[in-house]
Amino acid sequence: MTGPARGNRVKRALAGGEVAVVVAGHSASSDTADFVGQLGFDGLWLEGEHGAVTWDRIGDLSRACELWDMAAMYRVRTLEPSLVARALTLGVHGIVVPQVSTADEARRLVAAAKFAPQGARGVSRGRRSYGRPGFLDEENDETVLVVQLEDPGALRNAEEIAAVPGIDVVFVAPNDLAQAMGHQGRPDHPEVAGAIDGALGRIAATGAAAPGTLCPADQVDRFAALGVRFLYTSYDAWITAGARDLRRALDAATARRDPRQGTAPAPQGTARQDGAA
Repeated sequence: MTGPARGNRVKRALAGGEVAVVVAGHSASSDTADFVGQLGFDGLWLEGEHGAVTWDRIGDLSRACELWDMAAMYRVRTLEPSLVARALTLGVHGIVVPQVSTADEARRLVAAAKFAPQGARGVSRGRRSYGRPGFLDEENDETVLVVQLEDPGALRNAEEIAAVPGIDVVFVAPNDLAQAMGHQGRPDHPEVAGAIDGALGRIAATGAAAPGTLCPADQVDRFAALGVRFLYTSYDAWITAGARDLRRALDAATARRDPRQGTAPAPQGTARQDGAA
């Protein structure tokens, strides 16, 4: 009898030079993970900074991800070693840290997430170690570490951050960057878009950590051309588009109905439901 697939699909994609696509799961449950898993994505983004993914849910969420060979990527609220180690021990496959601005901060993340000799994470094995005598070394190899750059100062340090051993993805956060640049809610502002594209191109040119960013469907070509290899997207847009399509179809059908009767006009020569000719 064998268990779920082991390893980290996001890590495999990045190591193979492919693009890893991770879907947001703001209010994720294990059922959400099962639903997203069938769609073929590499990972599910679990929100611990802004969302409601609490510690007691991480085990079931990460197990559901494993059933589909999908990585559970957990964003901690801040760069605190105990939060990083706890999330990994409970079963996530990768850590995302917001508001990283320097290479020293990136090195602190590696130290918190990796066992010796790469880091200084406390020896806490957790559920994913069961039946794996080589777990400590395997965990070091498989864990994905993502740092988010959210202000112009961080972008100036992008290459140095990308060069830190153990960092897998340097992620440019467009909405926070827009706010920091004085263009709240306008990541498409030319000044912000130029800063994003420039930073992503510089990260890609290092050949070290992969560049990553938030990517709606209509921006895939833009970011692919820049060499971005970690794309984060949200299913909110898909739900919104589907709901609007249904609303338009319903409105169109309603407009064809007879406003005097509140029902569709009956074909000539047939009886209405109320028996009228």
